[in-house]
Amino acid sequence: MKAIRVGLLGLGTVGSGVVKIIQDHQDKLTHQVGCPIVIQKVLVKNIDKKRDVELSRDILTTNVYEVIEDPEVDVIIEVIGGIEETKQYLLDALRAKKHVVSANKDLIALYGSELLACAKENGCDLYFEASVAGGIPILRALEEGLASDRITKMMGIVNGTTNFILTKMNKDKAPYREVLKEAQRLGFAEADPTADVEGLDAARKMAILARLGFSMNVALDDVKVKGISQVSDEDISFSKRLGYTMKLIGIAQREGQKVEVSVQPTLLPDHHPLASVHNEYNAVYVYGEAVGETMFYGPGAGSMPTATAVVSDLVSVMKNMRLEVTGRSFVDPQFEKKMKSPTEIFAQQFLRIHVKDQVGSFSKITSTFSERGVSFEKILQLPIKDNEDLAEIIIVTHHASEADFIEILQQLNDLEVVHEIKSTYRVEGNGWS
Repeated sequence: MKAIRVGLLGLGTVGSGVVKIIQDHQDKLTHQVGCPIVIQKVLVKNIDKKRDVELSRDILTTNVYEVIEDPEVDVIIEVIGGIEETKQYLLDALRAKKHVVSANKDLIALYGSELLACAKENGCDLYFEASVAGGIPILRALEEGLASDRITKMMGIVNGTTNFILTKMNKDKAPYREVLKEAQRLGFAEADPTADVEGLDAARKMAILARLGFSMNVALDDVKVKGISQVSDEDISFSKRLGYTMKLIGIAQREGQKVEVSVQPTLLPDHHPLASVHNEYNAVYVYGEAVGETMFYGPGAGSMPTATAVVSDLVSVMKNMRLEVTGRSFVDPQFEKKMKSPTEIFAQQFLRIHVKDQVGSFSKITSTFSERGVSFEKILQLPIKDNEDLAEIIIVTHHASEADFIEILQQLNDLEVVHEIKSTYRVEGNGWS
């Protein structure tokens, strides 16, 4: 049995996890694919650094092309991150007839189609299960388990940092800044948390999901993004009062030939399955025309969950090598990309406004909605502490087009009785049975 030899780019948190799984599960892996796995060469920043895994010093290198150009290496596993430079490494690896496994969501979201085309051209495999939702096998489910179905909607929590923050804000009634500092102290948030809290990380994952789920070349720029940095503890409190839980939700939805993809803080009914996904956990809800509703849940990050997804991809590559069918898994997108316009995107909306507490204020606000044919599902009116001249109005609308809601907000801003629009959020999942 000829061994499959692996070149590993990166030996950080995930890379170390990959090595541990290959070393500790060698018997199972060999049984699965019929041959052993050998770690041939590993790219590191510092050869002398102390590590949690034991590897022979002579397989470590600081030169990436010593890994890529090693004639013994069959598969390149990329866990170094980065975009432009890493893209070139992977293109060079594929052109050198090396199969590639990547955990790099940033790279795949931006250049996945180009890399897949290069893999196909060179008869190589390219797998990237670990790029979305860590240890949850969501991409494999879309490509294989649900391959016969027509996916109409994917909705989920795909960023553990923001879910941890919103969970703590909800449970502890703590302000955003305070919880963010705690998340950084515990290692759930980076020193610069922008990519997570502004929704960019989740947007990259939703672009990948939409591309696979809808067989359409959805780009990162097609994803509408709003982060959680402006979410206040008052927003959380009022949403709870109305029976909702706030989550940063990625939504990819298809109707006919058109799709919408977005990431934004969203209110879910407390009884919705995604509302009970807490802390750093991820979950993706998928709706197919045949299968109906399914949900995938698990740890969205971390060394071992992500490494598990990486090694699972490695097993897929190895099976294809044994069957001599590598480079054939990529299928060109079936549909031309058509994005919905604001007039075609419908959702319920949550709105918090401060208005002058005087006769006629509420009727002026309601007429602004009724002129656009938008009705209310829930209304809450409360006095504002420390300001007797203002009242707080919280509204949950019935379904309205994005275009109508934008127009309503503009008209409300122009009303003399409206002091300030405090916040607006999408509401999802009220139809969950």
